[in-house]
Amino acid sequence: MPIIIVLMGAPGAGKGTQARLLQERLGLPQISTGDMLRAAASADIHTTQASGMLISDDVVIEMVNRRMLKDDCRNGYVLDGFPRTIAQAEMLEGLATAQGKDLIAILIDVPADVLEKRLTGRRTCPVCNETYNLYFKPPKSDTVCDFHPTAELQQRSDDSLDKVQVRLETYQRQTKPVIDYYRNSGRLRIVDGTKEPEAIYADLERVISAR
Repeated sequence: MPIIIVLMGAPGAGKGTQARLLQERLGLPQISTGDMLRAAASADIHTTQASGMLISDDVVIEMVNRRMLKDDCRNGYVLDGFPRTIAQAEMLEGLATAQGKDLIAILIDVPADVLEKRLTGRRTCPVCNETYNLYFKPPKSDTVCDFHPTAELQQRSDDSLDKVQVRLETYQRQTKPVIDYYRNSGRLRIVDGTKEPEAIYADLERVISAR
């Protein structure tokens, strides 16, 4: 049966990395609401994202619904960053039933202190997009790329400490209830997000195969 894989977890949990691996290895398209919102032309969306707050349900649901209707989603897809609210989860239930797809929700679980370091320590090269972390994967120099010594590493505006704290608090307040929604339905599975990416992927694959 075609499958909808919902990857859940706080900002910095590694949902994007695992979604890309699932796309590459299972041949299912990745639907990332974060990528779609960052690419959106709306100034209001960018302003809201920069503040660390969540975008309204109506905006996100409309964007995701349009993406799900494309032909490449016929056999299933991987959702990264959706649903984030109960309203979005209920909307997804209706879509899964209408599309005749199985649905599995997987929480990538990472402690809050690790999440904060992952986000505030993140730096990216503007030339090659190589990503570093000052705590876990530091560059040879704190300020420049190992491969492009003249390129000063950049930090995303929403990765500053105050914005990260807002994002994690928003997750706890508004998004975590969705975990309970899937737990109560008996479809929630949990994997340890502190492992290396390949080990996390192996756990995900086992969970998906056992559904």
